[in-house]
Amino acid sequence: MIQDIYPHNLDNHFYPDRKATAKSIVIVIRENEVLVKGDVFPLAEEINADTDELTYLFALDEDRFFLKDVTADKEFTAPEGYEFINIRAFRRSQTARKHKVFLTYTALQLARWYRDNSFCGRCGKKTFKDDKERAIRCECGNIIYPRVVPAVIVGITNGDKILVTKYKTGFEHYALVAGFTEIGETLEETVAREAMEETGLKVKNIRYYKSQPWGIVDDILVGFYCDVDGDDTITMDQGELKVAEWRERQNIELQPDEYSLTNEMMKMFKEGKT
Repeated sequence: MIQDIYPHNLDNHFYPDRKATAKSIVIVIRENEVLVKGDVFPLAEEINADTDELTYLFALDEDRFFLKDVTADKEFTAPEGYEFINIRAFRRSQTARKHKVFLTYTALQLARWYRDNSFCGRCGKKTFKDDKERAIRCECGNIIYPRVVPAVIVGITNGDKILVTKYKTGFEHYALVAGFTEIGETLEETVAREAMEETGLKVKNIRYYKSQPWGIVDDILVGFYCDVDGDDTITMDQGELKVAEWRERQNIELQPDEYSLTNEMMKMFKEGKT
């Protein structure tokens, strides 16, 4: 999966005393795009950055990374050799190494959080960054932490078959039933509800598999397998899906890369490991 970057190690702890220098690595975000040369991020001196305005993000091995969000900066010009590329295209490129894609997803999530909380949602005043932890504060006392949205990935099994889906719009490859957890709902209840809403199926034997951060939409994805309970007739949600069907192990079509929890869960079932 995308976070499986061994032998690299990501340290996402916030260190308030880490300040940028001219040689610091900067992940430059513009809306949903990242500034790269191949999969190389620029140094602060290459983008003429004011190092006092760069925000510490995280460390990968011995390297420290800082953020510059130029979404609202109409004067920013990419240095020679660098270009802005949509993060989804960056993921699909043949030049971007997995750990660089993971760093970009995580940086985008934080950039969007900082950007969307420039003003307090409680009183409307300008907010400021906390100097001790990764938080945004307002003088009214409101404290805002990075948002993480729980969502489930559901592998519904029926003997040697698993239910695969395709979304009506957007992502074109095969996937599994998925959905966001609602307020007051357990993850297991989300599994049962999403299975019913998307496919009309009742499920049983809900069992946890693995989780995955998915920063592009602020998610923490939680994977579950479960068994169909009774009637296996599919009633597809035609507003969300264009395909919902049972596939035997040998006929499962995997996604083109191994970044997603969904793909790993389909692969595990295809190979008879679950």
